[in-house]
Amino acid sequence: MANGPVTQFLKHHFRHFNAAALVEAAEAYRAHLEGGGAMMVTLAGAMSTAELGLSLAEMIRQDKVHAISCTGANLEEDLFNLVAHHHYERIPNWRELTAQDEKRLLDRHLNRVTDTCIPEMEAMRRLEAALLEEWVAADGAGERCFPHEFVYRVLRSGRLEPYYQIDPRDSWVVAAAEKNLPIYVPGWEDSTTGNMYAGHCLSGTIRNVHTVRTGVEYMMELARWYEQTSRARSIGFFQIGGGIAGDFPICVVPMLHQDMGRTDIPVWGYFCQISDSTTSYGSYSGAVPNEKITWGKLGVETPKFMIESDASIVAPLIFAIVLGW
Repeated sequence: MANGPVTQFLKHHFRHFNAAALVEAAEAYRAHLEGGGAMMVTLAGAMSTAELGLSLAEMIRQDKVHAISCTGANLEEDLFNLVAHHHYERIPNWRELTAQDEKRLLDRHLNRVTDTCIPEMEAMRRLEAALLEEWVAADGAGERCFPHEFVYRVLRSGRLEPYYQIDPRDSWVVAAAEKNLPIYVPGWEDSTTGNMYAGHCLSGTIRNVHTVRTGVEYMMELARWYEQTSRARSIGFFQIGGGIAGDFPICVVPMLHQDMGRTDIPVWGYFCQISDSTTSYGSYSGAVPNEKITWGKLGVETPKFMIESDASIVAPLIFAIVLGW
């Protein structure tokens, strides 16, 4: 694979500490793919609001990503940005805001994520209207789908296209829908659209709360995907941040081994985590990779990388090396 100017710069300048770990993790990612492996990427935090789609979408299009686990926030916020980008407001001095400043943002229906405000009416309500049509139709038909499947239906219907405010090629969810990429969204109810769905169930607009399929069913679906895919390919695990987006999918291996007795299933074949969480007592997000060996998630020989830095800086640079930019 060719090395473009970004990759050349990183390999020349990023030689030590977290910088060196970044390059080594990216090169091992490439080697894993070149050896026929597949890769799961997990998205914690607000990486969609950080516009990771600018690089992640191309990773998906070029078959550098084969499955994604993400929070409900990341699933929806990529689409919020797609349909309301011009209405976002950036707050460079966010550390200096007073409580009254925050209240004024609330009064304007601007929900702040660090330095970026998401506009409620143009982003959240536009997506809600489109999703509600799909939820109600499925509910009436006695049909049940996963959260990401409803999102795929909305995108494929074209309902949101009149509102697009960025190039859809920069949306990772659009790229995933085009590939019909497997997505797993543990804890989806802890998201804006999850809250909306609960409200519509409470109001009676949706009669069957199980119209949206559950997290346990996501684990079952993930187990089927992992079992089938791992028969032919080693599966790597690229974790951005910590929390449920990473802990949920990585546990599929010990679940298959320990709870189902499927000791023939291979462990994850590559592991990298980008995290700014410090290693501390009982912390999953800051746990060193070797701790995962004791849980049956990784093997002694699994290539393991830990980059202690800001994922909004590190992830696009790793993707740039993998893509040869």
